[in-house]
Amino acid sequence: MTISNLSIFDKKARSALSMALLIFVVLAACGQSMAQNTSVVSNERAESVVGVATFAGGCFWCTEADFDKIPGVISTTSGFIGGTVTNPTYEQVSAGKTGHVEAVQVRFDPAKTNFAKLLAAYWPTIDPLTPNRQFCDSGTQYRSVIFYHNADQRQQAEASKAALVSSGRFTQPIVTELLPATVFYPAEEYHQDFHNKNPIRYKYYRYSCGRDARLKQIWGNKN
Repeated sequence: MTISNLSIFDKKARSALSMALLIFVVLAACGQSMAQNTSVVSNERAESVVGVATFAGGCFWCTEADFDKIPGVISTTSGFIGGTVTNPTYEQVSAGKTGHVEAVQVRFDPAKTNFAKLLAAYWPTIDPLTPNRQFCDSGTQYRSVIFYHNADQRQQAEASKAALVSSGRFTQPIVTELLPATVFYPAEEYHQDFHNKNPIRYKYYRYSCGRDARLKQIWGNKN
């Protein structure tokens, strides 16, 4: 082979090598993109199988503690819902200036529990007979409410409340409201998991507020 032919061969070899490298880079980029998309889809699927429910039962410290005991509950968040002010503070809500209600948003594993079971667990933790008040806390911001997130939750909440009314347990009307869930604003961090972070203060508040004494009066002794 002549020097001229060798030069032509080298150019062709370099061209082929460059093309191979380009194809490799493109395939690698496509693989990375597909992996990222798969990860996003997996995360979305994981998020979609987590149930969400929102309950108001007076002081959210206590409501949060009550739901944390339920098997299948993944997390609970104390916060505010149903008002007209964006990102309200605890001071604003507790003063009754925003229209919000103290509530707890519950995230749960549908494979281990469901909305019907959460409803059944909710009723014995509240006073469903007293309007605009729960135990020692008074005002519309402390009223009892079940916030439904979809038509199915609404139907189940209505059926649950109707069953309690027709049970004949109470002669007084059930005043717990059923409302569509709106924007939920998490409360300040120091309110989250308050019963775990400040157990002595939490127990003192719960006792001095008369919560368990009133619950016993309404519902009787727990089984």
